[in-house]
Amino acid sequence: MEQDFEMIAKTFMGLEPVLAKELTELGANNVQIGRRMVSFTGGKELMYRANFQLRTAIRVLKPIRHFKAGTADEVYDEVKKIDWSQYLGNETTFAVDSVVFSEEFRHSKFVSYKVKDAIVDQFREKTGKRPNISVANPDIRLNMHVAEDRCTLSLDSSGESLHRRGYRQESVEAPLNEVLAAGMILMTGWRGETDFIDPMCGSGTLLVEAALIARNMAPGLFRKEYAFEKWADFDSELFDSIYNDDSQEREFKHHVYGYDIDMKAVNTARLNVKAAGLTADVTVEQADFKDFTQPQEKSIIVTNPPYGERISTPDLLGTYKMIGERLKHQFLGNDAWILSYREECFEQIGLRPSIKIPLYNGSLECEFRKYQTFEGRMKEFRSEGGAVQTEDERSQMAEKGRFKKNREFKRRIDEDDDNEENDIRSYTFRRIDIGRSLRRSERGRFDDERGGGRDRSPRGGRDRDERNDRGRWGRPGREQGEDRGRYGRDRNDRGDRRFGNKGGDYGKKRRFDNDR
Repeated sequence: MEQDFEMIAKTFMGLEPVLAKELTELGANNVQIGRRMVSFTGGKELMYRANFQLRTAIRVLKPIRHFKAGTADEVYDEVKKIDWSQYLGNETTFAVDSVVFSEEFRHSKFVSYKVKDAIVDQFREKTGKRPNISVANPDIRLNMHVAEDRCTLSLDSSGESLHRRGYRQESVEAPLNEVLAAGMILMTGWRGETDFIDPMCGSGTLLVEAALIARNMAPGLFRKEYAFEKWADFDSELFDSIYNDDSQEREFKHHVYGYDIDMKAVNTARLNVKAAGLTADVTVEQADFKDFTQPQEKSIIVTNPPYGERISTPDLLGTYKMIGERLKHQFLGNDAWILSYREECFEQIGLRPSIKIPLYNGSLECEFRKYQTFEGRMKEFRSEGGAVQTEDERSQMAEKGRFKKNREFKRRIDEDDDNEENDIRSYTFRRIDIGRSLRRSERGRFDDERGGGRDRSPRGGRDRDERNDRGRWGRPGREQGEDRGRYGRDRNDRGDRRFGNKGGDYGKKRRFDNDR
């Protein structure tokens, strides 16, 4: 029996408890929450499942060695002590990514170079040859983490960030990160028991993630390859059995609805839904939230309105006032969850939240707030047995300070922009510059692995008379048809999955392979 080993799953700030719960449900042992990471132990099967099934992980690392180093020479010496023939050969290509929080090491690329030099020099001394570096598509990807003098060197089992599910065909301005979207939905406790509505859906990330959660479909179904598939000890039969196991998937008896005022966003969302093979579960229509009417079925709203930071939004406060008015008068008896950034925007909603959860959306320290709507006055609602807050929500609220007004991009990590994951801090130690404003003119762009931002195109730009005939809010208007998309769910027609980089056919049947 294979011995358990240490692993680290990285995530976004605020999603650590959700990720820890996911890992526990997968059967992980010794689950420990850190800062933007959760450590755990398990075997090879768990590592494969973690990459394939976790919704809130950015990547899964397998530490090789922990050590202390105060200088670049000490990093070099410690890395060179490792027997690299266990992991690499002369023909193996590799790359090193580094994340650094240290007064001594001020540049992540410098640390990466020292790690690379130690590995290459060891091979030269032992064999007279050296392995090659491949930044774009290495056989082995290493991750070096430095927190002052504490260093951890790991194998990256994921490769490309796990938020890149594979179903996104197009996106609108400032798309919401898939990992953040899934984390938001899991935080609500919704698992498909009611209809799901996003009235400002943008490119449809929340819609697709909701449908996957409702059906308990693994987010890795659409992905072509993981880094561990290039490892020397890769067990293709084990991974094929995990990939093709649909025993935990379930029927979804309700429906997911997405709406957006912008027709470009609607078309983009429909394309992404179709690519995920979920058009029978998700309906996307053009509509303005101000026209929202009470859904006929029990529903939950989860949405990410504009903040006025990355997307210019006319009458931003008026938009939030409209949201509050619609919820108060046209969403009675249901729960709504809203992710936003500015206290002044939340104030315009005019409803009392039952829970406020701090959650980072990229560099923005946002809050994810739950609103429970009911008819009449709160006093009457409570007298009839209604609960605005559960005991768990009360205890959580008691631990949170008040949401600060006039927030800026006040927490920026002083890290080189070329670092692939400079938004993901996987350990407790990090250097933070307080009060340093991040202006768009200085920043230029955000990498989509930062958690994104708004998942929608700019509001407006459409005449109301041009709206499609969309039917009732919260009722099927399935003009999209029943096309399951290129990842169709007919499991009797499974093609052989081929790995272009491996140059071979493993001969195992996997879902959705013919269209890969």
